[in-house]
Amino acid sequence: MNPPETKTLLLSLDGGVLHLTLNRPESRNAMNRGMVDDLNAVFDAVRDDRSVRAIVMRGAGGNFCAGGDLKEMLAGGLKPAPPGEPDPVIQFSRAFGAMLRKVGGAPQVVVAVLEGAVLAGGFGLACVSDIALAQEEARFGVPETTRGLPPAQIAPFIVERIGLTQARKLCLTGAQFRGAEALRLGLVHETFTDGAGLDAKLGATLKQVLGCAPLANAMTKEIVLNAGRLDMDAVLDDAARKFAEAVRGSEAPEGIGAFMQKRAPRWAT
Repeated sequence: MNPPETKTLLLSLDGGVLHLTLNRPESRNAMNRGMVDDLNAVFDAVRDDRSVRAIVMRGAGGNFCAGGDLKEMLAGGLKPAPPGEPDPVIQFSRAFGAMLRKVGGAPQVVVAVLEGAVLAGGFGLACVSDIALAQEEARFGVPETTRGLPPAQIAPFIVERIGLTQARKLCLTGAQFRGAEALRLGLVHETFTDGAGLDAKLGATLKQVLGCAPLANAMTKEIVLNAGRLDMDAVLDDAARKFAEAVRGSEAPEGIGAFMQKRAPRWAT
């Protein structure tokens, strides 16, 4: 992998795992246009790189992400764009939604480590992860409406993650809650209390992910994401094509052979 130059992210590749840290701790890692652009660039760079098998997203300074950078948005001015010119507010909002789709659709397994503030856009970023581990005292919420704004780009992903009924309540009240409630809602998969607990759970999760064949995981993720978005016959037709491709590829013979020989497949060693 040749990582792009980024100003708002810290990147570290270790044994097929890309550790990606949101790095604006002075603003609780609030996302400005630069961070959105950096995230887009990184996920573009790794999309076709099967040597990167998992991406662990975390925030610097004890917070995951407090949402969008409202100060930057206000500093840019709120006047409508002149006739015939694109509206910068619309452009930023839509770019954020495009980034969420890119993160959620990455062929790699995306693991979110959620600490401190997990709010607004940060909540949306958590919703597009494949696996989410939350600090018990992390603070979750969708406070946009308490600021006079709709959660425009993240609301659809919240519905996908936790269902329409719960999404309605969260988005229309601005209520905030801790890790245990995030676990109950199905937003996250596990919680931890301290660094040792996180290390143990993250280590176990990555061991499981790395035990899976990378191309098979990428195919499986696409099938899972298509369910509920496409007509079921289209989903099953596509899944059958992927299955045939896998059977005739290099991973299935290795994986089946390893199973019959009672050894680990080459991608897990």
